[in-house]
Amino acid sequence: MDWNVYEARRALHQIPEPGFREFETQKLLLQYLRALPQDHMEIRTWETGIIALIRGQSPKRRVGWRADMDGLPVAEETGAPFASRHPGMMHACGHDVHMAVALGLAQHFAHHPPLDDLVLVFQPAEEGPGGAQPMLASDAFQAVRPEMIFALHVQPDMAVGEIGIRPGVLFANTSELFVDLVGQGGHAAYPHRANDMVVAGAHLVTALQTIVARNVDPLDSAVITVGRLESGTKMNIIADRARLEGTIRALNAATMPRLKNRIEAVVAGIERMFNCQAEIDYGANYYQVYNDERLTRGFMQFVAESKIAEVHEVPPAMTGEDFGYFLREIPGFLFWLGAATPYGLHHAKMLPDERCIDVALRVLIPYFAERRYEA
Repeated sequence: MDWNVYEARRALHQIPEPGFREFETQKLLLQYLRALPQDHMEIRTWETGIIALIRGQSPKRRVGWRADMDGLPVAEETGAPFASRHPGMMHACGHDVHMAVALGLAQHFAHHPPLDDLVLVFQPAEEGPGGAQPMLASDAFQAVRPEMIFALHVQPDMAVGEIGIRPGVLFANTSELFVDLVGQGGHAAYPHRANDMVVAGAHLVTALQTIVARNVDPLDSAVITVGRLESGTKMNIIADRARLEGTIRALNAATMPRLKNRIEAVVAGIERMFNCQAEIDYGANYYQVYNDERLTRGFMQFVAESKIAEVHEVPPAMTGEDFGYFLREIPGFLFWLGAATPYGLHHAKMLPDERCIDVALRVLIPYFAERRYEA
């Protein structure tokens, strides 16, 4: 039984789920995959992910394509007739489109097997806590490990029909940042008897902003952003706790440990200054997306010659993607796919123009079918 890839995308869009809890998503994907001819296909599962091997007609190597599966804790405001059915969750990063492209590849190559083996990887938990590293190390993946691997990410700022890519670093090294401060609460009328964590937290936010300005080479690129500060319960109670949540990003892998060292020094200073205790948790850490030079240049030439899409060499971005862990061990690349929407990634109204799926498939099917990665 065949199915329409656009209908599949809309069905997936309605069921966004958190990382490692993509149960409904996995079930639906398996239904689509198992409805295809199975003569050349082997389907494995790992946690809430899926690995589908399509055996080639005359394989000389094994190539991989990865799509991420999870949604984000965002309340959707697109007004689409196929909007999320899961309250407070949304495919606000385009993973529904990413999965649809992978399904489109599965649908085509299940009927028309490629020359080489093709491994389609549906990876959970890209948004957190990070599914790439453990999936990469799993027996299920190692059993069909490809020799090169590729992926895409929708780009709202680019038109449908455009592809953005560059050799080398495309996405930054990233780390989450959580800091908990614990002091002494008390009555607002007696501040001298307490250690106010509202004040400590405010000082810490300000101090963290000096690290990039004064400890990073101006020719390097780094970001420390505190996106959330929570403290206190009532206007006349001095808070005994504060929690900061943020993100750290650096284009140079060597910069990340230097940033963390300075963060730890600043936090230690806040401890002494406010006579409080602090704990730091770096949460999920993502390695840079580093595109293989030869494969990337070859792909750019293929797209330009095919005239299926316009390919542009783009500057690196501070976005993070745990696909970087795959590329650290296996050569390949990730590219931006133009999705033409006025709202950016992670926005409650972000809705990619789904015609980008057709663009991706018209580029990728001949790329894999004709072994253009060999060029």
